[in-house]
Parts: sequence; C-alpha cells; structure tokens
Amino acid sequence: MKALVIADRNPTIDLIETVKNENVNLIISLGDFAREELLQLSLINSIPKIGVYGNHCSGTYMPEIGMWDMHCKIWRYNGFSFGGFGGCVRYKSSPYAVMFTQEEATNLTASFPYVDIFITHCPPRGVNDEEELAHQGWDWLRDYVLKRKPKILLHGHTYPTEDNIVKKLGSTKIEYIHGWKIINL
Repeated sequence: MKALVIADRNPTIDLIETVKNENVNLIISLGDFAREELLQLSLINSIPKIGVYGNHCSGTYMPEIGMWDMHCKIWRYNGFSFGGFGGCVRYKSSPYAVMFTQEEATNLTASFPYVDIFITHCPPRGVNDEEELAHQGWDWLRDYVLKRKPKILLHGHTYPTEDNIVKKLGSTKIEYIHGWKIINL
C-alpha cells in the first residue's frame, strides 16, 4: 500500500496528479499547514485522507477537505491499524496553537493501545528532536514506541540533518517527513 505523506511545508507537487500517477492508496498529513495549502485535497475523494494537526495549524480545516483527524484515535485500513497524536510540546501560551505539556500528553495517551503505524506531528524524545522546548520530542511517545513497538512511526515538526537523522527506535522504523514523500507501508 502506498501513502502520500505530507508535513510542515506546502507540498511543491500537484497533489491530484501525484495521487493518480503514483497509484497512492492513502493520504497522511502530519500537520503545520494553512487551510489554503491543502484545499486541493478536497477534490480527492477516491481514497482515504487522515492526519494530525501541527502546532502551527488552526485545528479546524480537516473536515472541509474530507480528512479524518487521528488525534488520540485508532483507525483500521487495508489490514493496518493507525494511531495518531497531534501538536507539539507546549513552548508558548497561545489559544490557537495545538500544544500540550509533557504531562498533559502523557495523561491523554496513558492507555493508548498498539497500532501498526503511528502518525504524529512531533517525534519521540531523542528521535530527530532538539532540547530546545519548541522542538523537543514527546517523552511518552518514546516510552510507547519502545514498549508497544509499532512497525512504523511517521513524524514532521523538527529539522534533523542527514548526519544526525534517526531512522529506527528499537524495532520501529522512523520516517521523517518535511514537504512530501511517498511511502510503501
């Protein structure tokens, strides 16, 4: 199964043509988009669209484009289970930003079950993150990945380089997305 995964930067592709030409079965957004950047997705109705909001999202555009918000939810599709968590570690006070303290996120996910594929805006702590609060990873998600062992974790939000990118945590494959990427699930 092929997924078109987008995150953090306006995709520099024609989304409709890419879905058609690449035989994409699923669209996944990892957040940090303005509504206008994703309006083209409202014209794609032949395949499912799932996502999480990033910390720079309004938290309101998914229904308009026919995308299902996966924050703290589980969804099964094509033999896979998907789970998601949006936003990032709270680094400022804003009523519009999707952010949580480490403690809030831990409480929200305390009983989150195993999923095959985990989609998140912010990565696990120590995986492609920084110590600076704005780009710090989730403590709970690191514990979750090491304990539950999803097959794949998809994330955006941070800016690792080729020299320091982490592609595996325990037995979980880590896929970092900035812009867009076609991934075989």
